[in-house]
Amino acid sequence: MTTCIRVLVVDDQFLIRAGLVGLLRAAPGIEVVGEAGDGDEAVELAARTRPDVVLMDIRMPGMNGITATAKILQQAAEPAPRILVLTTFDLDEYVYGALRAGASGFLLKDSGPERLLAAVAAVGAGDALFAPSVTRRLVEAFARQAAGPDADDGTPPPDLGALTLREVEVLKLIARGLTNADIAERLYISEATVKTHLNRTMSKLDLDSRAQAVVVAYETGLVTPGGS
Repeated sequence: MTTCIRVLVVDDQFLIRAGLVGLLRAAPGIEVVGEAGDGDEAVELAARTRPDVVLMDIRMPGMNGITATAKILQQAAEPAPRILVLTTFDLDEYVYGALRAGASGFLLKDSGPERLLAAVAAVGAGDALFAPSVTRRLVEAFARQAAGPDADDGTPPPDLGALTLREVEVLKLIARGLTNADIAERLYISEATVKTHLNRTMSKLDLDSRAQAVVVAYETGLVTPGGS
């Protein structure tokens, strides 16, 4: 029996939201459990409907997508939903903030229907980072800013000292945009072992997504923008 991916759609523009809902409802294997026009409504609906995936608009009046992402993940029972951010351009500081808050990845609003459905399917199946090379570019663009004093939100960086040498090695390769298969080949281990190392790393550092792990790798200086 095939399990449907339960999706909550969040966008403050009615026509865009309606288009996304219509597209998703027409796709096999996807169930739209709700739609929200702002961040407050998204937080309330996420708690009530417990979706697998949230398509989250990032720039909204009132509570924006960054705050809504953080609140949904903080309040969610396990398993927490995976949040896929919708944006109009990829190098967006708001998207960086959402990834830092725990979003699983992002998608451009001008992506075609096939790409949107593929992204929802990938994230819903547990692939926590969609388009890793683009996400890496985004993180590199904003990591130095986020690490600076002007962007300090009072949250201390995670302590990487809790990680084993192998977990640090895997985290470093993840931050470079490598897939689990790439890492397995590079380190001569199985993909299952890579996933185990990543899961332990995320648990030790209290992270919600692979994208958040990439952000942490840059912000702690484990990986530097432009480094090899």
